[in-house]
Order: sequence, then C-alpha cells, then structure tokens
Amino acid sequence: MSEPLITTVARDAAANDKGLKKGAIGLLGSVVVATASTAPAYSLAATLGFVVVGGTAFVGTQAPGVILLAFIPMYLIAQAYKELNATDPDCGTTFTWATRAFGPIAGWMGGWAIVVADVIVMANLAYIAGQYTFVFFAGFHIPGFSEVMASLGDNIWASTILGVLWIALMTWICYRGIEISARLQYALLGFEMVLLFVFAGIALTRVATGDGVATSVPFSWSWFNPFTVDFSQALAPALLVAIFIYWGWDSAVAVNEETRDPQKTPGRAAVLSTVLLLVTYLLVTIATVSFAGVGEKGLGLGNLDNAGDVFSAMAPAVFGGGPVGQVLQVLFALTILTSAAASTQTTILPTARTTLSMAVHKAVPEQFARMHPRFMTPTWSTIGMGIASVVFFLLFTLISPLLLNALVESLGVMIAFYYGLTGLACAWFYRRTLRSSARNFVFRGLFPFVGGVFLFVILGYGLVQYATPEWLTDDAGKPVTIFGLGATAVVGVLGLLVGFVLIALWWRRGSAFFRGRVIPRMAFRDGDVIRDPNRVLD
Repeated sequence: MSEPLITTVARDAAANDKGLKKGAIGLLGSVVVATASTAPAYSLAATLGFVVVGGTAFVGTQAPGVILLAFIPMYLIAQAYKELNATDPDCGTTFTWATRAFGPIAGWMGGWAIVVADVIVMANLAYIAGQYTFVFFAGFHIPGFSEVMASLGDNIWASTILGVLWIALMTWICYRGIEISARLQYALLGFEMVLLFVFAGIALTRVATGDGVATSVPFSWSWFNPFTVDFSQALAPALLVAIFIYWGWDSAVAVNEETRDPQKTPGRAAVLSTVLLLVTYLLVTIATVSFAGVGEKGLGLGNLDNAGDVFSAMAPAVFGGGPVGQVLQVLFALTILTSAAASTQTTILPTARTTLSMAVHKAVPEQFARMHPRFMTPTWSTIGMGIASVVFFLLFTLISPLLLNALVESLGVMIAFYYGLTGLACAWFYRRTLRSSARNFVFRGLFPFVGGVFLFVILGYGLVQYATPEWLTDDAGKPVTIFGLGATAVVGVLGLLVGFVLIALWWRRGSAFFRGRVIPRMAFRDGDVIRDPNRVLD
C-alpha cells in the first residue's frame, strides 16, 4: 500500500519551508481576508451598472439572477481550492497545483494570470481610494475646504498621486507582517459590511413605503431568472463582470501557510466567504435595482453616466438631505474608500505569496524568495508588488485613462482563466481516486470540472463581445480599438500572451522548474495519489 498522500505532501512542504509565520491567523481572520479582498462596496459601486447594461443587449432587472448565476462557478471553484489545499497547502495555489496536474507551462501561466490580474486591479483600487479620500472630506460641507476637496476629487492626477500614497502605505503594512494586516482588515471590513446593509435596508424600506424615486420598481421574484436575456450578447459579458465582483476570496488560500491548521482552515474560509458574498451581493443588488430602477435616465442603472459608480449617484436620494442623511452620505463615501483601501492591502498579500512560491520552486528569480527575518514576510515579493503597481498605475494614467478602463474590464479574462484552470487541475489531480467514494466524486471531480468548464465557456463568449469595436468608447462615443478590435479583448489576450514570452526567456536560462525537477507531477498506485518516482525534488 502506498504512503498516504497528505503525509507525503506534508513532508515535501517541510522540505520547502518558505519562512512564513506559522499559525498567525485562524478561521475568522481567513474569512475576513477573503471577503475584504473582494472589496464588496467598491466592487458593487464600480460594476453593478455594467452588470445591468450587459453586453450589446440588456440585462436590466435580471441583474440579481446574474449575481446568483455567477455564484455557482465561484462556489464550485472554491470547493476545488478546498480539496487541493487539503492535500498541498502551498501559498502558490493555482501555480503549484496546475504544475502538479498539467506540468510547468500550465502552472506558470496560472501563476502569471494571478500576478498580472492583481497588478492591473491595483491601479483601479488605488485610484478609487485616492478619489474617495477627497470625496470623503468634501462631504463635511466646510465652506471653501469642501469645494477644494471636490475639485481635487475630479482631478485625475490628484487622485492618482494620492492613490500612489495609498499603495505605499498598504505595501508597508503587508511588509510588517500578516498579523497586523489581518487586524486592520477586521476594522475595515466590519465598517464596510454594516454600511452596505444599512444602505440596502433604507433603500428597500423607502420603496416598500412608497417613498422611493420616480424610477423605483417593486421587487419581483422573476429577477432571479437570468435566462430571459440573450446568452452570448448579454449574459456571458455580464457574468464576466459579475465574476469580477466575487473575485478575491482565494486570498484566504494564498495565506494558507500562515494559518492555523493550514490543510483545513483556508479551504473552509474560501467556501464560507463565497456564501457570505452571495448573501451580501444579492441583498444590495435587489435594493439597488428596486430603488433606482434600470432606466437609462436619472438614477436608473442603465444610465451609463452613473455606471462607473452607482452608489455616488444613489446615496443622496437613498439617505436624504437632512442632518442624519448627510452623515450617512459621508460615512458611505468612507465605506467605498475603506473598501478600496482594504482590497489594495489584500491584493498585495496573495500576489507576494504567489511570486514567493514561484521563486522557491525556481520559476522566477530567487530574489523573490527572500524573507524578512523578523516580520517573516516576503521582502522582494511584497515591495516588488508595490513598485510594479505604482509604475503600472502611473504609466497607463499617462498614456490614457480610457486604456486603463480597458485593462480593468479585461480582468474577467484573467480571473476566468486561472479559476477555470484550478477547477480542471483539481479534477485531473484526483482523477484516479474519484471512484473511491461518492463524496470524492462530487467534490474532487464533478464540482471542480463543471466550474472550470463553465468559466472557460463564458470566457470564450465574453471575449467575442469584448472584441466588438463598440464595446469600449471614449467620451465622444468613438470606439477605442487596438488592431481594429475592441481594446478590452486585445488587452486581456495580450496580458496572458506576455506570460508565454516570459516563459521562453526563463526557459532559455535553463530553469530546473521547466525541466520538471522542482515540482513533481503526480502518479498513482493502488488508487492513491503519490509522487512520481521518476521525478525528484532539487
């Protein structure tokens, strides 16, 4: 009989101890990190309007159905993360697991997709954090001061410079250690969730009592059926946007080597956080659709003037103009600010650990594996993530804010790719053990496989819509294209293709990783998964 899989992996993990602080956070801390990484308030504010608009067709009041449908692949992939982490709790997550299942090229591309997606989103998160800092102070209505703050909030470079400072601050916090990062998230996420539920409760109450606005519509159970809209033209692009709203829960697994009971806690946190996000998103989406409606004028969610930030347009109408309403408006602006700031921090954490794992396994330069002896955090990986984010942020702000929008919209491509790859990797990883029990067949095979295929299908359909020249337009309504195709699709595909260029460069340097000698593939004996006896750890 072969040696038990978990014992074998645990021994290999000990041989590759990366120097991270063990047992630093528990289940609650992991759930908080996972939920905060999604930036619920910011994500809803920035993308709910685009979910409603959909693609070239219109999703409208079926937005809650889209949110519910997008949860399904997220839950299925969260189960894949849970199962893979139980066997191999490596902070490289998709990078490590896809390498074990499919080989070094697939694994490296999974890691690259994580890194490039996180660097791209950092630019948008930092900009929102900078802008809402000014919006928050403008809300105090101090003569002269508020006008200056409002003006700075509308200034691209003022928000950009302050956003850079936010990146620097959050990079420093991540550098100081996982425990201080987790403690900060308790406060930021708690405040954020309370204000979101207050917003939803007031909006629903006002509609129910007839105190809504002219565009308000009563709730209908039919909103939960997303299949009344065209799949390829509306539903698939809307799902890619909705997946972005959920994206980030895997941060709980990226800090697996720093959690208590690393083989169980991170996976449980991933699943719990997706369920918590579903409840939050459904409630807020229903309240927003009901209060604002989906029209193309005024507060309507179909109004593209409000699509980039639906909450800023709605908050005055929802909270009212009295003293209490003005206080709630200021606090709600602070919610968007803390949401973006919290997600900035929790985006740095998993990316630094992905590159740390890649460096330990010789897939990137070994400098990225350096650890701080006192804080027990990756030094080059953490600071490098902050520097890369700042450079990227400034570069594309200089080139064109519209191109930055295309980059942010392309995130659905990266997310669907590496989440989908993880699902397929799980099913293949355990392929010869699936018949050992009904539980293994469902959670190790069926759920991950269906989730992976689902994500790759909507990725394909979504790219077709992203490639249409009219997908992204400038302020004058002129299409923003690259090579005659929609900029969003081109940027998304090119972002992944750059990974193959880097693979070629690193391969030419003779990396042991691409010879398969660092992370061994899996083999089977007697129905159990074992290390391939023909491959050894360097």
